[in-house]
Amino acid sequence: MTRGKNKMGFIILTVIILLIAWSAISLIPVTGRFSLDLLDGETANVRMLLITDLHSCKYGRNQSRLIEMVKKEAPDIIMFGGDIFDDRLPDDNAQTVVRQLSKLCPCYYVTGNHEYRSGQMHAYVHAHMRADHIKSFLRDEGVRVLEGDCETLLLKGCAIDICGVDDPAGTGDAAWKDSLAGAYAQTDREHLRVLLTHRPERVSAYEQYDFDLILAGHAHAGQIRIPFFNRGLLAPNQGFFAKYVSGIYTLSNGSVMAVSRGLARESTPFPRFFNHPEIVVLDIH
Repeated sequence: MTRGKNKMGFIILTVIILLIAWSAISLIPVTGRFSLDLLDGETANVRMLLITDLHSCKYGRNQSRLIEMVKKEAPDIIMFGGDIFDDRLPDDNAQTVVRQLSKLCPCYYVTGNHEYRSGQMHAYVHAHMRADHIKSFLRDEGVRVLEGDCETLLLKGCAIDICGVDDPAGTGDAAWKDSLAGAYAQTDREHLRVLLTHRPERVSAYEQYDFDLILAGHAHAGQIRIPFFNRGLLAPNQGFFAKYVSGIYTLSNGSVMAVSRGLARESTPFPRFFNHPEIVVLDIH
């Protein structure tokens, strides 16, 4: 009887150790890479880098680990897809990343839901004051803040219409839909049309427009990513076994949507499993 209890205790201890080890491994950041055939003619390759859901988490001293990962990729454009800042953690880590990366190439940003929360670290009377403070900082660093508008970037012989919408946590659903429609109305069908948004789950809205590429985050890959099926155990606004959590999806209208797992680590109460934090590199040709 004692021997059986000892054996069971050993098995349980082994499982716990393996879970802890795998959770630690799952915190190592990686680079997701995708090649997309979206450009006509002989335009040179455009390298776009997507960063989402940093939540002001720490990546080495002065964020050196994350910054070196990005520099190594030599991006032409950096997209900040929301929740770069957090409502509980101090802004320092997020600010360091923005300051360093905004020196490399053109950068664009949209809000996430957490940037409309004041949180215990930030004494704002209203959530919009928090978001406005973040936007002001980003503009001061040369980042283009998109709020339902569209900007055309000429790069390597390619005209790219970069549209962006604020998160519906700040605008409300009706205004968010109007913002999306207004941004699309500013695009040119002869250009590469890109939408930067925080939310991947709003597919039915995106399918009403002919964006070539949609960039999103928010889902954190469901925190626990189900191997082989590319589903998330539980993602915000998608529920259990979430579909739009990581990688490339082709929507019913032909639009391509890239969803990042994000970079959140210590900001989340639950560990990541089978779900490395990531930056996403998109080589568009």
